[in-house]
Amino acid sequence: MSAASVCSTDILVAGRWRRGAGAPVDTVDPATGAVVATVHSATAEEVDEAARAAADAAADPAWRDLLPHRRAALLYRIAELTEEAADELAATQTADTGKTLAETRALALSAAGTFRYTAAALETAEEAVTPARGPYVTMSVHEPIGVVGAINPWNSPVASDAQKIAPALAAGNAVLLKPAAWTPLVSLRLGRIITRALTEHGLPTALLSVLPGSGRVVGDAVVRHPLVGRIGFTGGTETGRGIAAVAAQKLIPASLELGGKSPTIVRADADVEQALAGVMFGIFSSSGQSCIAGSRLFVAREIHDTFVAELVARVRKLRVGPGTDPATQVGPLVHHRHRDAVAAYVDLARSEGAEVLCGGAPPEGPAYADGAYYLPTVLAGLDNSSRTCQEEIFGPVLVVLPYDDEDDLVRRANDSVYGLACGIWTRDHRAAWRLARRIDAGTVWINTYKQFSASTPFSGMKDSGLGTEKGRDAIRAYQRQKSLYWGTSDAPLPWAN
Repeated sequence: MSAASVCSTDILVAGRWRRGAGAPVDTVDPATGAVVATVHSATAEEVDEAARAAADAAADPAWRDLLPHRRAALLYRIAELTEEAADELAATQTADTGKTLAETRALALSAAGTFRYTAAALETAEEAVTPARGPYVTMSVHEPIGVVGAINPWNSPVASDAQKIAPALAAGNAVLLKPAAWTPLVSLRLGRIITRALTEHGLPTALLSVLPGSGRVVGDAVVRHPLVGRIGFTGGTETGRGIAAVAAQKLIPASLELGGKSPTIVRADADVEQALAGVMFGIFSSSGQSCIAGSRLFVAREIHDTFVAELVARVRKLRVGPGTDPATQVGPLVHHRHRDAVAAYVDLARSEGAEVLCGGAPPEGPAYADGAYYLPTVLAGLDNSSRTCQEEIFGPVLVVLPYDDEDDLVRRANDSVYGLACGIWTRDHRAAWRLARRIDAGTVWINTYKQFSASTPFSGMKDSGLGTEKGRDAIRAYQRQKSLYWGTSDAPLPWAN
C-alpha cells in the first residue's frame, strides 16, 4: 500500500481540507529517492486563519461546555479509529521516514494507546477542595488555555502528534499542529481521523488544524501568534531556545523536548547477551534517529575489549534495507541531506582521531544506490570531550568509551550539556539504583532500553528540555489553574458598614 493511496496532500486549515497556499514541498521515500507526494505548505496568513477559527471553536459552547467524560468519549473514538487505520498509518510513515513497517505500526498503535490512556485519565481526573484556613471553602479548578501550538519533528511523527494532541484536547483546547516539512503525510492522515471523530460527535472541526511547512515560516507564525497560549515542541535544542525566548516574551507556558547524547553503561557484572542486544537496539533501531538513542557506550574496562569485539561482530551482521522489507533491521535515514550530515560527523570523528571499528560509510551495491542509507557505525579511541562525543549526531553512530570506576563513570556520563536518557546494564540492583540516581537524565532504563509507557512522565534535564509529556499530569499542563473561595460566615467583613 503506497502512502499516496492512503493520504491526501490537502492540508487542514480552520477545519477545512484544501491545498496549502504556500510553496510546494516534495516528500521523498528515503529508501529509493522517489517522490511520494507533493504537499503545498501553509502560509503565515493561513496560520492566522487557523488560529482565529481555533479560538472560536474553543469558545463554542458545544466544546466549551462539554463535560469531561464526553470529551473522553471523543478521545476513545479517536483511539478506535487510529487503531483501525494502523496499517495505513504505518505504510504512510514508512514511505515518509524510511522506518521499518514493524516500527511504524508499533508507533501507530502507540498513538492509539495515548488517546485511550488520556481518555481514561480525563474520566477519572478530580479537582481539589483544599484545606480551609478561615471562614470559607476553598477549591481548585482547571480550565482550558484556549488555542495551543504543537510542533513536532520528522523521526516519529504519529506518536509525537498523539502525545500533544491528546492531552490538549482532553484539557478542552483547540490545537494548531505543525508537522515537520519532510514528513507531513502521516500527520495529515491522523488529522483526517480526528476530524472524522469530531464530526461524528457534532463538534467543530476547527478544533484541529494541520499546517505543514518550514519552521521559519509556519512554526514561527504558530509560536508568535497572539491567540496561541501554549507551545509544545519536540526538536532541536537551538530551535527550542528560540521558542522559549518567544514564550517568555508572551508570558505563556512551553514544554520543550529537545536533544540528547545519552550514555549507556555496561558494568562488569552485566548479563552480556542482554546488554549486547540492548545496546544495539538502543542506538541502531530507528537508524539512530531518536533523541533518546544510547549514543555513548561506557563499558567497564575489565570486560571492554571482549564486549566491544563481540558487539562489532554483531553490528556488522545487522540487516540494512528498505523499511518495507520484513527482514530489515536498520532502514535508511529520513532524507539524503540528513544522511550527508551524519556522514560529515563520522568524517569529523576521523579527524579527531577516532578508530572506525565498523561502518563509517554508506552501504555499497545497486540496492542502496538511490537511498539515504548509512551503515551502523561503531567508533573508538575518542575522549569524551571530543565534539563527536558531545554533539548529537542523530544517526546510527555509536562511540565506545572504557571506564575504570564509578566516580569516573558518573563524571564523564554527566559531562554533557544534555540530560535526556540513560541505560544501565547490571545484575547488581544496589549499583543500578545508585547509578540511576547519580546520572543526570530524565529517564533511566535498567536492563532494558527504549521502552515507553503513556502513563509514565517523560522529560529532560539541562539542554534536553523543559517541562514534561505523558502521564496523568499531561492534561493539567494544557490547562490554567483557578482557585475559588466560598465564604461561609455570616459575620461582616472588616470594612463592612
